[in-house]
Amino acid sequence: MPDRRSFLKGSLFSGFLAASSVAQGNRADPSQSQWVSIIDLDRCTGCQDRQTPACVSACRNKNHHRFPNPKKPLQPYWPQKGFEDFSEERNRIDRLTPYNWTFVEKISLDDGRVVFAPRRCMHCFDAPCRKICPFGAIDRSEQGAVMINPEVCFGGAKCRDVCPWQIPQRQAGVGLYLDILPKFAGGGVMYKCDFCADQLQKGMAPACVAACPNEAIVFFPLHKAMAKLKVLAENRYVYGIDENGGTATWYVSSVPFEVLQKALLKTKQVGVVDGRPDFKPVAPLLENTSVWASVTLTAPIAAIAFAYMVARRKRRASDFKGGRQ
Repeated sequence: MPDRRSFLKGSLFSGFLAASSVAQGNRADPSQSQWVSIIDLDRCTGCQDRQTPACVSACRNKNHHRFPNPKKPLQPYWPQKGFEDFSEERNRIDRLTPYNWTFVEKISLDDGRVVFAPRRCMHCFDAPCRKICPFGAIDRSEQGAVMINPEVCFGGAKCRDVCPWQIPQRQAGVGLYLDILPKFAGGGVMYKCDFCADQLQKGMAPACVAACPNEAIVFFPLHKAMAKLKVLAENRYVYGIDENGGTATWYVSSVPFEVLQKALLKTKQVGVVDGRPDFKPVAPLLENTSVWASVTLTAPIAAIAFAYMVARRKRRASDFKGGRQ
């Protein structure tokens, strides 16, 4: 079993340098703008005294006005034979859904211990979902929030396909595809945590942080987070600082993440997208491959075609209203 403590000693500074180089590629200085969340699994109790964990409630309360309201009856689009619909499960909190952007995973260990782990988007420094989206629906703020624009997303789920944790969740019956190509393209809109981007822009911590009764979730600018992690991670294990090339979500635990992952796998079906992310080691995806190159080249072409379709549709609508048919 790899020793995460020895990894930490050699990676804190190299992780900072990696984050810096990524951010410079995005024209941002992480020492000044990038924020990081640290989630302490030893402090999280899962809010067992509440019907809903405090962080989950806070997230839902803040974002409920942004949740999807699908147009029904839902219809599959070619060549798909089905669709993803969570509209009848809006109150479900045991996994990620388009209506639940964070949840607390209960992990039962073989020795009888229980670990509670808040899960949501990891907000990768160099997010593959952002690069692969053919319509440019995913952006990254200066503070490091990876966000999906529901006004642009077609719900093709390419972002989920390349996400190592399969974070984004799809809801059918909403989005632009209904107006443009409802029978041949799309599938809905993808939804996930947006790091409370609006609050980070104001220098405020996200909703989940303020709500946590045990201070199990904390947010800091990157340069302060590195110093905080050195203190929190002493004699403990870290996850997220190097996964997928570096993320803005760091977990700290006295239980090795290999052990947590093994326990998780006992409750998951292999190959099934279940809205419950793993704690597996993750190397950067799609780097230096022909697939990555083709996607990078194709994305702007698809975006131009998409913009043309939208503009053409708006022009037709304007002509119709003006009496020109």
